[in-house]
Amino acid sequence: MKRSDLLIFDAKGIYCPQAQVYIDPWKPVNRAIITHGHSDHARFGHNKYLTHHSNIPIIRHRLGEINVQGIGWNEPFQINGVIFTLHPAGHIIGSSQVRVEYKGEVWVFTGDYKTENDGVCTPYELIKCHTMITECTFGLPAFKWKPQALVFEEINSWWQSNKEDGKTSVLFGYTLGKAQRILKHLDTSIGQIFTHGAVENMTEVLRPQLELPKTTLITPSTPASDIRGSVVIAPPSAHGTPWMRKLVPFETGTCSGWMAFRGARARRATDKGFVLSDHCDWQGLLQSIKASEASRVICTHGYTDIFSRYLRELGYDASVENTDYEGEKEEITTVEPAQST
Repeated sequence: MKRSDLLIFDAKGIYCPQAQVYIDPWKPVNRAIITHGHSDHARFGHNKYLTHHSNIPIIRHRLGEINVQGIGWNEPFQINGVIFTLHPAGHIIGSSQVRVEYKGEVWVFTGDYKTENDGVCTPYELIKCHTMITECTFGLPAFKWKPQALVFEEINSWWQSNKEDGKTSVLFGYTLGKAQRILKHLDTSIGQIFTHGAVENMTEVLRPQLELPKTTLITPSTPASDIRGSVVIAPPSAHGTPWMRKLVPFETGTCSGWMAFRGARARRATDKGFVLSDHCDWQGLLQSIKASEASRVICTHGYTDIFSRYLRELGYDASVENTDYEGEKEEITTVEPAQST
């Protein structure tokens, strides 16, 4: 990168020298703009946080009583002559892209994003720019998502079948984002929805912003007979733990983009894999970059080398920058060589 660049990558994160502010820094800084609440993007230790209003309850739940200022969508704020605006990223609740403008030059940091409207978070908004800093978590042609409606048809049919067999359906999904997306689209006419404590706690934080079905927390006193035939939402970290003994007999399912890979489900030792991601697939990435009209693209976490090389073949000025973004630590997959989930 050049010293004259509007945004640079240094040891602490993505830095705007003119404004003296960082975006999603991975080491403590004075002032940080935070794109969303996942732990690799929202970290403890900054003096001042700026983020979208809907992300404040999330990062306060995770980080405690921090000094945080809320910003609305498309609400410009200036720092030392640099104009910043937050735009919906469509990744999870409160997730933002950051648009940065100075003297007519426009950069966009996408953070994590997806272009499909999931019916839960504010849909992705296209932003025109000169330089785009994009994730490429699923930056391989092998990743091609089905429409969400088809995936939830599969999930609900699986639940119904398990119930008829007298089994509980245990669905593993990220505590923040994926769990609420699953909840939103479950067919509650099939039965009750139970939750692991980590999922229940985060869902309660988000209920004031979302319309979600009723859930019941599984506690030590919950009778096993009450759970049978229901669906249980739990984080991947719960898989194989003593907590699951009460759920026997059960079938397990994992909701993740990694389920698109053959062998991923087996390596996670789950019975069923549902390809459901909160990131763009290959085509979603390419279409977003093309629509942005950016001539320069900087690839961060994911399949950076492969994706940037393909962009160069298309004529983009594409490069790679290393970051500490890696996905929720409790939910990282090890099935394939990538830096993020």
